[in-house]
Amino acid sequence: MRMCLYEGMESRIMAGKKPTQKANHSRQKMSTEKRMDRVEQARKREEAQKAAAERKQRARKIAIVVICVILVLALGVPTVALSFLSGSGAA
Repeated sequence: MRMCLYEGMESRIMAGKKPTQKANHSRQKMSTEKRMDRVEQARKREEAQKAAAERKQRARKIAIVVICVILVLALGVPTVALSFLSGSGAA
């Protein structure tokens, strides 16, 4: 049994008939306008994906900076407070 790419063609192949012109019509080339439209849509999708990736990368960098600031404060404030409290009692 031969494999067929077109839908509905299997019964014609089994019967030994040639495919009609209508079945081949779906494989016609796209018009220039449609092709240009698809290229434009693909370009827009690509730009949107690039912009989304840049936003994601920027948000990640901002999050890293915020986390670093929080860690510095969390470790630095208690240390300064302890040294201030222990040092001020002697003065």
